[in-house]
Amino acid sequence: MADRAVALSGRFGTALGLAVAGLVLCLTLGTLAAVAWRAEAASGLGPADWAAVRFTLLQAALSATISVVLAVPVARAFARRRFRGRSVLIALLGAPFILPVIVAVLGLLAVFGRSGLLNDALRAVGLPEVSIYGLQGVLVAHVFFNLPLATRLILQGWAAIPAERFRLAASLGLGAGEVGRFLERPMLRAVLPGAWVAVFVVCLTSFAVALTLGGGPAATTVELAIYQAFRFDFDLSRAALLAAVQFALCLAAGGLAARVARPAGFGAGLDRPADRWDGASGWLKAQDVGVIALVSVFLLLPLALVLLRGVPQVGALPGSVWAAAVRSVAVALASTALCVALALPLAIAATGRGGRWIEAAGMLGLATSSLVLGTGLFLLLRPWVRPGDLALPVTVLVNAVMALPFVLRALLPALRDLQAGYGRLSASLGLQGFARLRLLTLPRLRAPLGFGAGLAAALSMGDLGVIALFADQGTETLPLQLYRLMGAYRMDDAAGAAVLLLGLSLGLFWVFDRGGRGHAGL
Repeated sequence: MADRAVALSGRFGTALGLAVAGLVLCLTLGTLAAVAWRAEAASGLGPADWAAVRFTLLQAALSATISVVLAVPVARAFARRRFRGRSVLIALLGAPFILPVIVAVLGLLAVFGRSGLLNDALRAVGLPEVSIYGLQGVLVAHVFFNLPLATRLILQGWAAIPAERFRLAASLGLGAGEVGRFLERPMLRAVLPGAWVAVFVVCLTSFAVALTLGGGPAATTVELAIYQAFRFDFDLSRAALLAAVQFALCLAAGGLAARVARPAGFGAGLDRPADRWDGASGWLKAQDVGVIALVSVFLLLPLALVLLRGVPQVGALPGSVWAAAVRSVAVALASTALCVALALPLAIAATGRGGRWIEAAGMLGLATSSLVLGTGLFLLLRPWVRPGDLALPVTVLVNAVMALPFVLRALLPALRDLQAGYGRLSASLGLQGFARLRLLTLPRLRAPLGFGAGLAAALSMGDLGVIALFADQGTETLPLQLYRLMGAYRMDDAAGAAVLLLGLSLGLFWVFDRGGRGHAGL
């Protein structure tokens, strides 16, 4: 009876997951079909479009290379050193992942902009100024966002080297050079390609960075070209063709990401902490401390400057900014609710038979971008309604789909453990359907569900993508309002709006994440 109940429960979960997967497929592939139908391939890409393709690939490749190269000494320093506050500092350095892009850009302008700290110092000593705009600005912003990501990925590679390997090296009297040759370099050969491709994929779809720091014929990405074709030229055929090109680039990069990772071949260990005697020399200690200090300044100084300038301005913000903040919170909450409603049945079904294909459907958001989905939805809605009237609902929908892969990644490991540990027991007790969801699944998933919901809320709160295509006067979200304040050179108001956006984004993440961990006793 227990086996039959498990089978019936599995079929029900799979059917529900298939229904949700079909909905996600209709949304993603349907919008892509609309893009392909509207795109006039016969007209082809013009010289400016090909320049945008080349710049997109160039900036993504350079950003990934610089981020990964810089991340190696940073990850090595964290791997070799144990100090008070280490875990807190690692967590803080990872903040750019959930940081609203437009807030980070404002912080980078405070450091590298025309009136920033760097140019003020250069003028003081009679040296020429530097420009944050163009390719160099895009690279600085992408390294700011992706250096922590690359560091965490490479640091996981160091953590995966069994401590017994380091103990064996110590017993053989190997120095730091030999440890690097026999232990660290094989790990890096296995980890670096995957880290590089991960950063490359992220940089392909970085619209807000190109919008604020790029622009111009020489620094236009494909996504920025899509936006310009919509907002400035209203050339829907060209926008659709560019969206198809962007999807092809993302799909190719995603396929590459699935193939590059390979194991380092160290084998398993006893999960003991590694005693890194090889970094005990004074020179190596100073090197590691210097690296950690420099990366901390690079990543935390822009945020500190935004807070210093913006906190006093929050109380004086105009009503339009507060209205945009209310809209952003409403969009983030609705998007989070929709994302969780999609992710939970998908994740449950993905733990059963045929779950790999259901999981793949939920991961389609990684193979596209919000601008591509927005383009397709614009083309589908335009014959029936005025797209601007649906700016906020469309933003909710697209943000939910784009956050879906991250929420699935948070839920799936916990759900697989739950099924392995409690699946047959709950079936033998007749605990199925809604009762099992309420009494077993949700209580055991509160921590990953809270983290996933917080991540979805923060990403939606800071999104400056599809709303830029659809928004009319009176439907702006806070990131778009902040961008327009920057464009009008109202930098004090922009700093205040940035602090408000930062506080709301981190606050939503904390509320959801803390709520899940609090119920789980973590």
